[in-house]
Amino acid sequence: MKTINITIDGPAGAGKSSIAREVASELGFVYVDTGAFYRAIALFALDYPTKRDFLRKLESECHLEMKYFGGMQCIFLNGENVTDKIRTQEISMKASEVSALPEVREFLLEMQKEIAHAYNVIMDGRDIGTAVLPDADLKIYLTASAEERASRRYLELEDKPDMPSYEQILEEIKQRDDNDMHRAISPLKRTNDAVLIDSTKMGFHEVCEEIMDLIETKFDLD
Repeated sequence: MKTINITIDGPAGAGKSSIAREVASELGFVYVDTGAFYRAIALFALDYPTKRDFLRKLESECHLEMKYFGGMQCIFLNGENVTDKIRTQEISMKASEVSALPEVREFLLEMQKEIAHAYNVIMDGRDIGTAVLPDADLKIYLTASAEERASRRYLELEDKPDMPSYEQILEEIKQRDDNDMHRAISPLKRTNDAVLIDSTKMGFHEVCEEIMDLIETKFDLD
């Protein structure tokens, strides 16, 4: 039986993960946060002084697993739950760096395809609709202005120690956008068949409702 694959691509901070998780929960689909895979690899890479050392050990010593607890996706790196460890600004920037490496993208490609082949999924990331699941049943490109994305991130971090300034977060988001859109391998871009949703002036539930409407129009899920 053919599975249903829905992709949500877009820049950092557009709300892809939280929205994809909510919609997947509503549908009873598996939510796959591919960015978490890259973040986990970024965490792994911190233990190696050079890119060469890191890539030499990637295949043999970097073991990733995706597990679900109460409907929440958790990422395990070499048996350790690193779901919280990978949500830092340092890891965000490192993830953008390692995701530009063809060896890393190849390392994760088959894992992502196998999940999509086995389950009905909503998979979010940067190149899901272009490189990972180019034949997906529905593609969405979710974006928002850099300023709005920086504001959202600032609010997420406001109670944490050593919190960066809004200006610093905005600069990092712009830098990450530039990295993601201009990398040589699988750059971030909207495909011609992807539905564009700009969430700059939309609330969380408004975006979820718009995506649910798209899905209900396209698929008979009764």
